[in-house]
Amino acid sequence: MKLRSPRAATFAVALAAALVAATVVAPPAASAATAAFVRTASWSSGYEAKFTVTNNTSTAITSWNVQFDLPAGSTVGSAWDAVVSSSGQHVTARNQSWNGALAAGGSTSFGFIVAGTGDPTNCTVNGSPCAGGPTIPPGAPATPGGLRVTGSTSSAVSLVWNAVGGTATGYRVYEGSSVRATVTGTSATVSGLAACSAHSYTVAAYNSSGESARSAAVAASTTGCTGGGGSMAAAPYLYPGWGDPPAPATVMSATGVKWFTIAFVLSGGGCTPAWDGGGPLAGGAHASTIAAIRAAGGDVIPSIGGWSGNKLGPNCSSASALAGAYQQVINAFGLRAIDIDIENSDEFENEVVQDRILGALKIVKQNNPGLKTIVTFGTTTTGPSYYGTRLINQAAALGANIDTFTIMPFDFGGGANMYQSTINAAEGLKNTLKTAFGWSDATAYAHMGISGMNGLSDQQELTTPATWTQIRDWAKARALSRFTFWAVNRDRPCPGGGVVSNCSGIAQSTWEFTSITAQFG
Repeated sequence: MKLRSPRAATFAVALAAALVAATVVAPPAASAATAAFVRTASWSSGYEAKFTVTNNTSTAITSWNVQFDLPAGSTVGSAWDAVVSSSGQHVTARNQSWNGALAAGGSTSFGFIVAGTGDPTNCTVNGSPCAGGPTIPPGAPATPGGLRVTGSTSSAVSLVWNAVGGTATGYRVYEGSSVRATVTGTSATVSGLAACSAHSYTVAAYNSSGESARSAAVAASTTGCTGGGGSMAAAPYLYPGWGDPPAPATVMSATGVKWFTIAFVLSGGGCTPAWDGGGPLAGGAHASTIAAIRAAGGDVIPSIGGWSGNKLGPNCSSASALAGAYQQVINAFGLRAIDIDIENSDEFENEVVQDRILGALKIVKQNNPGLKTIVTFGTTTTGPSYYGTRLINQAAALGANIDTFTIMPFDFGGGANMYQSTINAAEGLKNTLKTAFGWSDATAYAHMGISGMNGLSDQQELTTPATWTQIRDWAKARALSRFTFWAVNRDRPCPGGGVVSNCSGIAQSTWEFTSITAQFG
């Protein structure tokens, strides 16, 4: 894994803001489409957002365009899933070739980054107002802007927003159609929430004339996550004995993460598995780390392979012998999942060894029906390479019954836009899986994973916490079965561009990538 080998924001779940008046007014007839705006992440100098375009009629539409204005000082930067252009402060977003047609009731989304803090105004979709709903009464306050989350606990979320002009008596904080707080200032704390729960809030100003339109929504999550059935999907890599490894319980308490992928099982000589090629399975730092994780209520997925060291795949003489080595690891720790990390050319680019690994996994799966098997390998920016494609095709041909095919979208010359490069690579993986197995999009996504690299990669590719959140939300929306990164050891700040083992090379909060990842499960 090269360095990896020695491998800001919240979950976007909000729907569109409705327009509410103090006096009931009949809403206008639905337009051919609406476009709902929501911020998916905010920071001091900008934010990430998306529009969800919905066809509200009983007939299909073939295209859409969303237009809006941004206030002075705010500009659109990168965008995805739409063709976006600007003329001064006016922004136009048109559908891509694949998402313009919407059936009756259908919807699609596009996202973008804004430099500045101003929300869109004067929004139209296909020439009609973006949001339906009751008419705002004359004299009602302006719409509040800049709604953002300032903190959360296991039972509460704190919010703040920008004040409107001098006409507001107070503000109401909404979750859906329910008022969660009524205040006279520009901040509120919503309490009494469940631990590890996701929420979406809007705020409206009111006075004696009525209530303003609601603000753009902001998503929030409480802390206190305790894992659960889906938490295995969010298992960041942790490497005992390398990169100043942290105490697992400290990370678990701070982030809510419950699962870790423990690196690395190698050959201890021939076809005998050993931690790092030397440490016994049942002893040493790795076994102590696993015990500490389990004592804190978590669990582990050992990773077999990696970039460096002597691998089991080339050293075991047959698929059955390799399956026996894997079984030793499974038995030693009573595992529910294993990760076979096929990175280096001695395994990934060796077709005999590829087939041996797939054959071994087929045997392991037959002998351990409840075990999840994960195969992790490199990728290009457009999807699996020749050897990655071959691996997938052979898995189908041999009936290896792999649960998750995970790509590592870094160290591939991804350039400046690691979000788009990662999504392009993942879509390439999906299409390869569909071709090999005859799966639908949904089934292919359910057999996919993403394993990123936090901060700077070996090739100086930059994945920020905001980008990682964006990738997570994309993966979560498509129900991928694995979302992880290399590595918790590096999930600490060290701005200045260094690529080292115990920090990310960028400015960030300690365990920030782990916290983001934990919310995937």
